[in-house]
Amino acid sequence: MQIRLESSWLTLLEDQFEQPYFKKIKEFLLNEKKSATVYPPSARIFAALDFCPISETKVIIIGQDPYHNPGQAHGLSFSVPFGVMPPPSLVNIFKELKDDLGVSIPSHGNLENWAKQGVLLLNASLTVRAHQAASHSEIGWQKFTDTIIERLSKEKENLVFLLWGSHAIKKKSLVAPNRGHLILEAPHPSPLSSYRGFFGCKHFSKTNAFLASKGLPTIDWEIK
Repeated sequence: MQIRLESSWLTLLEDQFEQPYFKKIKEFLLNEKKSATVYPPSARIFAALDFCPISETKVIIIGQDPYHNPGQAHGLSFSVPFGVMPPPSLVNIFKELKDDLGVSIPSHGNLENWAKQGVLLLNASLTVRAHQAASHSEIGWQKFTDTIIERLSKEKENLVFLLWGSHAIKKKSLVAPNRGHLILEAPHPSPLSSYRGFFGCKHFSKTNAFLASKGLPTIDWEIK
């Protein structure tokens, strides 16, 4: 697996690619693909980073692992490509967005427009075996994405971390202190937990209020 990555992220993370754990990830994926389908496609594994250079990153939304059904995963947490029906968690995100900001619920679930504005849509695991949720959660990706969170939060000031669900909330210990970051927590938008406090969390308006208070460009959350 050859590593092609947006240049600022490559500089920040290049030492990781020669670490033993990362070599094991590459070896695992090469073997896995001999007998199973892996999502997302290889060219999209690092899409979250490629869309969002470090200098542009303002908001981080942490997911767990890619969607595991055909055609859904394309390298951005919670997002699906054009033409793919939004999964239930994403539908609930759109419901909260409408309630919070009054924006219309879109007809598709492609969140690339958020990524292009500096929203890092980062899954904790960057790959998954088809039809098996969390199947790659123990192969080393967590170490890599934890490093992303740690280094990014040390590199920059005034980031917003949106942590939805217990898995994401555990990552708050990785966020560098004393750098002015805002950490917002809520239950996961899954139908199993959304009514426990994801609905009504108003994270989208709170994010923009914080960015504006720091003199930073706000996010146009409306998906067109």
